[in-house]
Amino acid sequence: MKRTTIFIPEALEGDLQRYARRAKKPTAWVVREAISTFLASRTAPQPRPLSVGLGDSGRSDLSERFEELLFADLKPTGGPKLARRKAGSSGRARGRRAT
Repeated sequence: MKRTTIFIPEALEGDLQRYARRAKKPTAWVVREAISTFLASRTAPQPRPLSVGLGDSGRSDLSERFEELLFADLKPTGGPKLARRKAGSSGRARGRRAT
């Protein structure tokens, strides 16, 4: 801890001494607590890094439509053409039972 000297009016020093006696705390403790509380209430919030929000697409449905959006412009390279399933489809044909 570092020692420091402050100059305060006599009336304020008297109030400080009386408060410390009533609280049964050392005067230095009362001063440290007062300064800490004062600074905590006055400290400006730290600015966020510039990278925060950089990847914001502006779409609220991105997680639901990511495959459609990623593969919309993809052209097959000669492999077998895969049929796309509709959302909510289980992959089984209707009316057929699994064996």
